[in-house]
Amino acid sequence: MRERVVRAVAGFMVLLSVLLAVLVNLNWLFLAAFVGLNLFQSSLTKFCPLEMILEKAGVEK
Repeated sequence: MRERVVRAVAGFMVLLSVLLAVLVNLNWLFLAAFVGLNLFQSSLTKFCPLEMILEKAGVEK
């Protein structure tokens, strides 16, 4: 369950940053890059801060 939440949050953040980049300022694309970089590093290290937060919040694995 946590993995699905992580994917949903990451996807939402990327879509939100692209929308904000189009409507407000291109600098919002740095948020999409940050999310992508975090996804990449978590695939290599198996460390994801959001998973730790969800675990402490009681979200099922």
